[in-house]
Amino acid sequence: MIIISAMHNLRRTSLLAALTALAVATGTACSSDSETAAPRGDCPVDPVTVTVSVDQWSDMVRTLAGDCAVVQTVVESTTADPHDFEPTAADTAKLTGADLVVVNGLGYDEWATKAVATASTAPAVVDAAAADGRSEGANPHVWYDPAAQEQVSVAVTDALVKLQPDAADYLQDRSAIFAKQQEPYRQAVDRAAMVSKGRTYAATEPVAEYLADALGMTDATPAGFAQAVANESEPAPGDVAELLDALRAGKVHVLLVNSQVEGSLNRQLVAAAREGDVAVVKVTETQPPGTTDFVRWQVAQLEDLAAAVQTAPK
Repeated sequence: MIIISAMHNLRRTSLLAALTALAVATGTACSSDSETAAPRGDCPVDPVTVTVSVDQWSDMVRTLAGDCAVVQTVVESTTADPHDFEPTAADTAKLTGADLVVVNGLGYDEWATKAVATASTAPAVVDAAAADGRSEGANPHVWYDPAAQEQVSVAVTDALVKLQPDAADYLQDRSAIFAKQQEPYRQAVDRAAMVSKGRTYAATEPVAEYLADALGMTDATPAGFAQAVANESEPAPGDVAELLDALRAGKVHVLLVNSQVEGSLNRQLVAAAREGDVAVVKVTETQPPGTTDFVRWQVAQLEDLAAAVQTAPK
């Protein structure tokens, strides 16, 4: 049984030298999500205010906007569960007072879209799920879809250009910088796909479903179990038993575990995977403590998944 942690102990994420060099070269090192320092002045026009509902999209927006925006985030990392988040008056003011709001969509941050609807002057809105072509009822964890990274980035840049047409050239340059920063991520996806295609997985939650699909993996999670956890309800005993039996029998190559959710069910599933010599890969819904940006977070998880798949019994 192989257990691989995608967080590198959650607090000791390894720094990738190539990414560090890239961040220095482009001058786009990430800052804390709560920072709202004034831009350095490279933008040819006055900066706008951009509010991001959840921090899975914050790195992207900061890079794309550069000095042309002051970016603020409402829900940062593990400080709150976005599903159940209740914005304060200050949070609502961030949303209603922004020039541009970036939301995830698909009900993941419905509190943000409701707040925006109350604004006396409606801000421009980029809905990540809509930009990626996702419709109601789809898995809301859109940031785990590699294709969505490109689609959403285009939508954000378009929205910024509409707000600041005189900064179009600058914003297109920022888009190119973002694409450059994404190269390690895209390369990690390609490497993982080479060893993961055709392998099966089960998941305690459908957090990384889009990523597994992009790698060519097959979801072996019982349908009833998957539907229940997606709806944030308890799976039926029969569905739990079906998954436990599949894990104990080694009928699945990898078990994806959302390590930010604790509970007896997850412990049972991991124990069953251990019995069946099924590799366990820990993933997280939000950036865990110790990570510095989206790309490092995702590359670390992709590398761990690829390592697990390579060593899993065929």
